[in-house]
Amino acid sequence: MSARLLIISFIVTVLGFSGVCGSIMLEMRRSAQELSRQTQENLASTISADINRNVELYDLSLRAVVSGLALPELAQVDAKIRNLILFDRSVSAKHFGPMRVFDTKGDLWLDSATLTPDKINRSDEAFFRAHVAQPDLGLYISGPTQHRGIYSVVLSRRVSAPDGSFAGVVAGSIRFSYFQDLFNRLHLAPHDVIAVLARDGTLIMRTPFEPGLLGSNVMANIGIGKMLGQRRGWFSGHGKTDKIARMYVWADSARPLMVLVGRSWSDVFMMWRHEALRIGAILLVLAIIVAGFTVFFIREINRRAEAERRLEELATTDGLTGLTNRRKFDLVMDREWRRAVRSKTPIALMIIDADHFKSFNDSFGHQAGDQVLVGIALCIADSAARASDCAARFGGEEFAVLLPGMNATQSQGVAETIRRKVELWSEGQAGVTVSVGVASMTPVPLQHWSVLFEAADKALYAAKDLGRNRCVVAASRSDLNLVA
Repeated sequence: MSARLLIISFIVTVLGFSGVCGSIMLEMRRSAQELSRQTQENLASTISADINRNVELYDLSLRAVVSGLALPELAQVDAKIRNLILFDRSVSAKHFGPMRVFDTKGDLWLDSATLTPDKINRSDEAFFRAHVAQPDLGLYISGPTQHRGIYSVVLSRRVSAPDGSFAGVVAGSIRFSYFQDLFNRLHLAPHDVIAVLARDGTLIMRTPFEPGLLGSNVMANIGIGKMLGQRRGWFSGHGKTDKIARMYVWADSARPLMVLVGRSWSDVFMMWRHEALRIGAILLVLAIIVAGFTVFFIREINRRAEAERRLEELATTDGLTGLTNRRKFDLVMDREWRRAVRSKTPIALMIIDADHFKSFNDSFGHQAGDQVLVGIALCIADSAARASDCAARFGGEEFAVLLPGMNATQSQGVAETIRRKVELWSEGQAGVTVSVGVASMTPVPLQHWSVLFEAADKALYAAKDLGRNRCVVAASRSDLNLVA
């Protein structure tokens, strides 16, 4: 029971530690995911604010040009003054292209960079067609375009005549060098992705830079509808080209250009994996240590149990014959007697005594007498071989055999078997024989087993009085009648 308790304790301890560590690691995993989401959201918010602030500044310049073109006095001034009036509020930076005004046919009319514009027609461009088709379009942001080897995004507004008719388009551009310069200031992991998207799902810019993806519509890949429906959020998806699983986060989808930041799940959980491996290794070491102590204690408990069993065996076994001694026999007798009372089954007892043993011992010596006792014990043990039978040496030349469940006839048969075996064996031992007293009864409550013992003992004395080397069965509890 102690060994079993130790094993159960070991299992419960390991499972308990595993449960606690598992819950801690799950919480750490959720924390790592939440921390990464917050970090990406802050990054997306910062990038989005920078990009859209510049878009708004550029849009203000476009609006100023549209307002200036509505002045009636503009037609009366020379080209230089006109450019100063129209483009005095235009944004000038290395990443922003010049502002240009196109007439109703798409021909370049005014250019903020020069007083003599080139002869260029942009009527086939998407931004021009969009303003022709949609009078209320407002600010239009085109997809990525390449002009003279330079990638850029065109920002444009419609110019309307006083009667509301189409009067042309004012347009400018933001070069991709602006996005690249912005992204280069960030410290990104190898698998991090930042994408700038138009509200229709068109990919405007991406880092790592892949020209083949620019201008493609990624609505089906990232679920742009979800981004438009929630101002901020995240989702899990795979890269279109590298197929890497990432957490994608956006921060402000109400802006003209949306920023999506993606980080691979491997990078998200990198620190968590290291901690999980460390905690798992510690738990494994602890489990091995506990298992080692458990095995050690179980071995010691088993050794102690075996030693106690051997001590008990020595304490309850006759040293000469190997049979049970009187102390153990009394305990077995009491147990079997109570069992017979409960089950209302018979129980038999034989008391065996070696005939003329004292004279044999005096004639041949104690060593020869001991050999005779051992031989008698072997004959008894060989005949009473059931698991429930109990053979004992009472001391000297007297033996007893307890036969649970046997009636008088059955126990007499066993007694005769023992007597004959001793007789045949003793032919070479100066003719030593045994006398056997047998008693069997079905005990009743409040009756002590000493009644059975007394009956068997009286039957033994009767066997000796009748000439020895015989079996006598006690016929009744009072033992007044004996059957030879």
